[in-house]
Amino acid sequence: MYEQNRSEKVIDKKFSPVLVCTLMTLLMILAIIIGLSTKSAMWVLLCLLPVVIYEIYRTKGEFTTLSSWLMLAVLVGEVVFITFGINYNLADYLGSESAYIAGQDVPLGDIKILGPTLMAIFSLVLLVRTYGPYTKWLSIIIFVSAFVIIYILNPSAFHDLLQMVIRNNSFYY
Repeated sequence: MYEQNRSEKVIDKKFSPVLVCTLMTLLMILAIIIGLSTKSAMWVLLCLLPVVIYEIYRTKGEFTTLSSWLMLAVLVGEVVFITFGINYNLADYLGSESAYIAGQDVPLGDIKILGPTLMAIFSLVLLVRTYGPYTKWLSIIIFVSAFVIIYILNPSAFHDLLQMVIRNNSFYY
């Protein structure tokens, strides 16, 4: 345990978390601009990968670490779904228009929209549950990026999700 903490301190001394988070922010701003202008969510997804990996590195708590790893799994799944053009309507399969996930009633539909919705929820879990300022910073980057991905993939789903967030302006975890 002592060795692990010692190596983490060396990494943090070599690369300032402020510098890394600033570079991640700039990377995501660039990815969002390119993604919106080309109408390709893949730019945002691929540039989000290092942000989520650094988020995993930064999280220390059991619940926050789980949220970070789940976010990575969803992100990889989303890349696979988009790359291979996998369309699957979960609302038809489950026979319900929504599902209750992490304290929120999430609208169901194409599986490619559910992925970024889950990433937004996991990032909110991190924002609420973590104490670290860098983890909070990264979770905000992920939250904004998830909404941009939804907007690029399906603007009407983005509108529906935004209405849900406005309607449920408090998050209970």
